[in-house]
Amino acid sequence: MSLRRILTVDTDMAVLKQVSTPVETVDDDLRALMDDMLETMYDAPGIGLAAIQVGVPKRVIVMDLARGEDEEPAPRYFVNPEILWASEETQPYEEGCLSVPEIYDEVERPARVKLRYLDYHGKTVEEDAEGLYAVCIQHEMDHLEGVLFIDHLSRLKRERAVKKVAKAAKAA
Repeated sequence: MSLRRILTVDTDMAVLKQVSTPVETVDDDLRALMDDMLETMYDAPGIGLAAIQVGVPKRVIVMDLARGEDEEPAPRYFVNPEILWASEETQPYEEGCLSVPEIYDEVERPARVKLRYLDYHGKTVEEDAEGLYAVCIQHEMDHLEGVLFIDHLSRLKRERAVKKVAKAAKAA
C-alpha cells in the first residue's frame, strides 16, 4: 500500500470535475487502488474518498465512519455505486472535503437512501443508508459525477472557498 496525493480545488479543479467511468471488473489491481485510497484517507485524515480525488477517474469510493481511537476501524468499499431510492425528507449536515481542505459548510441532502454497489470482492450489495452514512455516500458519489460539495453552495461561497484553499496552499 502507498499514500497517494489528494487533488485539491486550487490546482486540480479540471480533474476533480471529470465524470468517473464504471469499473469493468473487481480485480487485484482495483483492490490495490482501494487499499491505497484507504491508507491515504486515514492519513489525511478523512472518512471518505473517491478515486477521482487521487486522480483516478473510476467509480470507486472508500469510507470508514468509525470515530476516534476507541472505535475499531470499519473500512467500506464501493465500486460502481448507485442510488436506487432517496427519501423526500432532507437533512442538513455540515460537510467538509479532503479536496477542499479546511472549508466546512452546511449542505442539505436526502435523509435516507437505498444503494447498490459491488464490494471489495466484487459481490453485489444492496442496503439502506441514513444519518452520517447517507450524507457521506451521497457526498462521495457526487465526486463520481464531477460535483464537489461546494457546488451545492452559492456562487459567492464557492468562490471564497476556492480562494481560501489557494491562499492556504500558497502560505504552506
